[in-house]
Amino acid sequence: MSPRFRAVVVGGTGYGGAELIRRLLAHPHVELTRVTSVDQVGQLVGHVHPNLEGRTDLRFEDVPPAQAVDGADVALLGLPHDVSLEVVPAIAATGARIVDMSAAFRLGDAETYRRRYGRPHPAPELLPEFVYGLPELDRARIENARFVANPGCFATCVQLGLLPFARRGWLQGRVHTTAMTGSSGSGAAPSPTTHHPVRSNNLKVYAPLTHVQSHEMDEGLRAAGAVIDGIDFVPISAPLARGILATSFATLVGPRSEDEIDDALRTAFSDSPFVRVPSARGPEVVAVAGSQYAEVGVTVGPRDGEGWRVVVTSALDNLIKGGAGQAIQNMNLMLGLDERTTLTDPGNFP
Repeated sequence: MSPRFRAVVVGGTGYGGAELIRRLLAHPHVELTRVTSVDQVGQLVGHVHPNLEGRTDLRFEDVPPAQAVDGADVALLGLPHDVSLEVVPAIAATGARIVDMSAAFRLGDAETYRRRYGRPHPAPELLPEFVYGLPELDRARIENARFVANPGCFATCVQLGLLPFARRGWLQGRVHTTAMTGSSGSGAAPSPTTHHPVRSNNLKVYAPLTHVQSHEMDEGLRAAGAVIDGIDFVPISAPLARGILATSFATLVGPRSEDEIDDALRTAFSDSPFVRVPSARGPEVVAVAGSQYAEVGVTVGPRDGEGWRVVVTSALDNLIKGGAGQAIQNMNLMLGLDERTTLTDPGNFP
């Protein structure tokens, strides 16, 4: 029997935190020992997250992160970016493994971080120690990592669609991507742009060409073998609670036929239990909502002088494969467990 590991969730009152807690409470090899937060302090987990009513006696505690994590095998952080920047150094010093769901340690070096955020990274010495946590990109490094930076939801969705072609060296030039996302990606606190009466009947572009996750998409695809000039990314807020559908337009340089392109897509995820290529339809949100699964498909257009023009479509649940589920998958890999543990349920339809 596998050993029983001890896990702590730091920052557990948001949607991502709720999903982390739900999966950990069902985990056969990991015991959730503590959940911390600066709000809802003293409240039972099930009172804050109604779907967890009666599942645990744990209450939210306001405890300094290093103290909360002391003695744990792994800390899963559901914190805002700036808070992770403050607390990760202290947590790292405890010896616990870390899966950070924020963007604080996703970029590979301090200079890239400074250019993107306009300020220095406060813990540049830790950046090389964090592994980018997209298992389909670099599972072996995650298995041996102490610290993992969980990818963003958009970045996961877009990269999964393009990785098969990046790996073969076919992805070149400039990539143009648009993606629609559900309101849960904006967090649990309502704002004028995410409040349901507005969001439920609206479509709106936001942060065109400037979204923070375009940088990690670029880094990840280059690491996989792409030779690209960059990604023009346009996100769209959509009238649904959860899910992302991404559409990427690219020119593939190298494949000789449409069959080769199709084969690259269908063979790319042979060791990836959570990515599927539907044969009878295109990827769609309703097929993956509430689950860890992602779907990828490609439409091949006419070949021109530069190469094959393709439209790549990908879909996932932003809170699960695009967030907390991926954090659990990374945790499983780091602890030497089957990466599928607690993640194989098929989600909800419709």
